[in-house]
Amino acid sequence: MLYSDNRLLRKKRRNMSINRYLDPRNDLAFKKIFGVEKHKHILIDFLNDVLHRDGKDLITIVELLNPSQNPEVSGYKESIVDVLCTDQHGVQYIVEMQVAKVGGFEKRAQYYASKAYINQMKKGGRYEDLKEVIFLAITDFIMFSDKPDYVSEHVILDRKTKENDLKNFSFTFIELPKFTKDNITELKTDIEKWCYFFKHASEPGSINELVDYSKDIIIKDAYSALEAHNWSEMELRTYDDIQKRNWDNIARQSYIESEARKEGKAEGKAEGKAEGKAEGIQEATEMLAKNMLNSGLSIEQVSNITNLSLEIINELKTRK
Repeated sequence: MLYSDNRLLRKKRRNMSINRYLDPRNDLAFKKIFGVEKHKHILIDFLNDVLHRDGKDLITIVELLNPSQNPEVSGYKESIVDVLCTDQHGVQYIVEMQVAKVGGFEKRAQYYASKAYINQMKKGGRYEDLKEVIFLAITDFIMFSDKPDYVSEHVILDRKTKENDLKNFSFTFIELPKFTKDNITELKTDIEKWCYFFKHASEPGSINELVDYSKDIIIKDAYSALEAHNWSEMELRTYDDIQKRNWDNIARQSYIESEARKEGKAEGKAEGKAEGKAEGIQEATEMLAKNMLNSGLSIEQVSNITNLSLEIINELKTRK
């Protein structure tokens, strides 16, 4: 059975374009770009670009830390972040990629930051030795519907004077759905290039459009980390499992939201509820299909998985 599975996986890879890059929003892919020793230069560049670091504040060195924040008391919740690191000044950075929409993600961000802050304290340590913790998340869903900008920065301010006296916590969120510059000629800043990378890296030809090899060496390296032929069979299998889980979560969330809308419009009527459920399932399935297309699967593969007709999938592809 294992041999058969490996043979099918190899066949699937052969069917992919030789220039295909994997999706950086996948947890495993994200960690292979930003969470391994040989790619620390990519992490440094990304942090400096997103956090507007320059001059004496420029991050020049990072040390990757154990992303598993073990609780001190047995029975308390363990937290595992995507990337945890510290710079040359001892400042700690938590970098998270979140694809599926989850309730209370902003509270989870504060929990992770608090854990990292507390874990700095050693036995006999001093409070004045505690260093700043910066939480940075890239989300593939909208967190703050009332904020138009795709990047938001949050700090602790004095309610009256607006002064930032408590400086040891800050949170930066990048909401990818709000980033609408899908034309390469519109990109003006490095952070815009990173956002384009997260949204479009797995699409054929995006590297040729985005990367100026004389200027964008770091992003080129990030693309190289996503090349499928550089991954082992086990890594590719894990990547596929994570992709399927992400698609399932997105489809489930879409169905729940669609169902709630339909139920509200139907005002509790049985007929309207049944119709709303059917439309919700269709909408969720189409969203799942679009995510699969964006991830590089062929029209035939998507049709086999979702049971949607080739005509519908072709139409979805032209709209994506």
